[in-house]
Amino acid sequence: CNNSTAMPATIALRYVRCLPLAALILAASASAAFPEKPVRMIVASAPGGGTDIIARYVAQGLGEQWREQTVVDNRAGGGGAVATELVARAAPDGYTLLVQSFGISSIGALRRGMPVDVKRDLAAVALLATQPSLVAVHAALPAANIAELVQLAKSRTLQYGTSGAGGASHLASELLARAAGVRFTAVQYKGIGPAFTALLGGEIQIALVPVSTALPQLGSGRIRALAVTGAARSPLAPDIPTVREAGVPGYAFDAWYGLFAPAAIAPALADAINAAVNRTLAAPALRARMAGAGIEPLGGPRTQFAQYFAAEVAKWSTLVTEAGIRAD
Repeated sequence: CNNSTAMPATIALRYVRCLPLAALILAASASAAFPEKPVRMIVASAPGGGTDIIARYVAQGLGEQWREQTVVDNRAGGGGAVATELVARAAPDGYTLLVQSFGISSIGALRRGMPVDVKRDLAAVALLATQPSLVAVHAALPAANIAELVQLAKSRTLQYGTSGAGGASHLASELLARAAGVRFTAVQYKGIGPAFTALLGGEIQIALVPVSTALPQLGSGRIRALAVTGAARSPLAPDIPTVREAGVPGYAFDAWYGLFAPAAIAPALADAINAAVNRTLAAPALRARMAGAGIEPLGGPRTQFAQYFAAEVAKWSTLVTEAGIRAD
């Protein structure tokens, strides 16, 4: 088979184009029978963050649909590098999947020694959801809005928590600091869940936290939300302004979450998993649960997500390089 004109997509796509018809039929048959045992969903964060919450919603729906258990396995560390490498090196049989946030887009630019290439070694299977974050501060911080936070940052050092170097919370916080013309000091944790716990305990002053994570604690008196990072206000917190409305023009950030598989997965199997995810995301009960947590379910064709993912890798890798952000 001639690979001279193959696009730099996944190994699987090049491989399947070379398969004889009989092998393609076998692959289609295998995907029709999938799954025949529990599926492991590796989550690139600690329990409690947006990635974990979305993964558990989807895992429950898939398990009910497939009538096989879908096990959520949290593998935090390295800004998602640990989980990403684990799945990239797994058997491409569909039984080991990865749930990652948009931070996977910049992981290669962040880590010089990253042993896997996300575009080469992973297949983008399904775009799961998106949600904005809240700019949350500890209640003891004398800042009632973004303008006061910016002024405070000009006179003292403020620490913010992140889910790891180059993760969604890190890049979104750095974008905010750059847009506002201030500097914050990053404190790295093994997931946004631990970072949020640190904020609640007063170990740090600021954290950009997914709406689904922060909302249950807004009435606790330990934190306050200053703004929403997205382009529009959250329907769950309509009284909280966007960062743009609060005085930082041009800033908007909505994190996305996706499902990935090892690159050599057969396209027929990847399409079958994509279809199952789309059915799960279309279920009214799940959509209502996600909406109640400030999460917008997405879904859509696998090929469309693959194109979007490639564009995101280019976009965020460029930003990381230009900003000189490193994780090693």
